Amino acid sequence: MLIAERAKELTNERRPFVHATVVRAQEPTSARPGDDAVILADGSIEGFVGGVCAEGSVRQAALDSLRDGNTVLLRVLPEESAPFPETPGALVVVNPCHSGGALEIFLRPMLPKPLVGVAGTTPIGTAIRELAAFLDFEVAPTGFYAGASAVVVAGLGRDEEQQIHAAIEARVPYIGLVSSHKRGEAVLDAMRLTPAERERVHAHAGIDIGARTPKEIALSILAEVVRGVRKGGIVAAPLSGVSLPLMEAAAPRQAVDPVCGMTVLIGENTPHAVVDGQDHWFCCTGCRDRYTA
Repeated sequence: MLIAERAKELTNERRPFVHATVVRAQEPTSARPGDDAVILADGSIEGFVGGVCAEGSVRQAALDSLRDGNTVLLRVLPEESAPFPETPGALVVVNPCHSGGALEIFLRPMLPKPLVGVAGTTPIGTAIRELAAFLDFEVAPTGFYAGASAVVVAGLGRDEEQQIHAAIEARVPYIGLVSSHKRGEAVLDAMRLTPAERERVHAHAGIDIGARTPKEIALSILAEVVRGVRKGGIVAAPLSGVSLPLMEAAAPRQAVDPVCGMTVLIGENTPHAVVDGQDHWFCCTGCRDRYTA
């Protein structure tokens, strides 16, 4: 499968990954400009961006990129290269077991768009859908809230309890009810929610900006959602059968190669040896054989 096709597949599955592209290669190196790969949240690489030594540096930088969401230009340089200052957006790695060439690899994290559910065909519900799409959110079909970061119930009295229950069952962290304070409290009192469930429901959704029109109300609600996603720790529950975002996934185990000093991710194919009862992992079989010898 071509990397472009694989990237599209991962995007459709809402799985986080990094798209890595070689933009410069200085011989001797096995990679060529245009070679690319995807790096998944477990550190696995599909595609080609260089030999095993380069892969170790790419894996580490890609996982960091997934954590902070920032693109990075990775410069993989041999030990004997002249010093190259790090600059914003660029990361320099000295690769001790590199064959002598240099690589520049552009790493672009591809994170799923936040998913927002909207219940209700009222003018406010319509405005929320339109503004959410403009803000680059993905809008979930009504009632299908698995994996959503937020659900806004804008039925204005129609089908509210059912939609709130659906969002609670889907473990949506933010549930906003479009209502007055008084009516919102009455709706929640009638539902007899547990304290934990009730805490997730905002009975008068939105930030107070003096909103009056449907579009202004939509702005106040989505501002609250954006604040929660960016600063308040709103993280959607995982979809069944789909990998978690990196910050919620188990971090891959790491080890330091005792020969060359490279940090390697421990996986099924990582060269490994037990010496004097202690486990050691290596960047390549050459380092492993030198150490065991």
